[in-house]
Amino acid sequence: MRYLMMSKQSDTTPDETLFVEMGKFIEELTASGVLLATGGLEPSGVRLVSTGGEISVTDGPFAEAKEAVVGFALVEVRSKEEAIELGRRFRKIVGDGESVIQQVFGP
Repeated sequence: MRYLMMSKQSDTTPDETLFVEMGKFIEELTASGVLLATGGLEPSGVRLVSTGGEISVTDGPFAEAKEAVVGFALVEVRSKEEAIELGRRFRKIVGDGESVIQQVFGP
């Protein structure tokens, strides 16, 4: 099962300890084959909306900064519970904030 784990922006300022701990976490997940992809996201983005055959394109940002998804990890695990446990470990490293985990369907 694949899950997309998304992290929202927080007020926490990263320090050297966070980078070291996150590096270890990413290395562990990569070595075990669980981590498929990871990255940061531009906070603004572009929105496409289609209505009645017309497509409008609008430059962002769209949500309040605290609502924006700023990073992601795509993982392959055996269960939803395993994905949640990885999310818990991530939150313990980065501290206060919010993450969202959603199952990815398809090939």
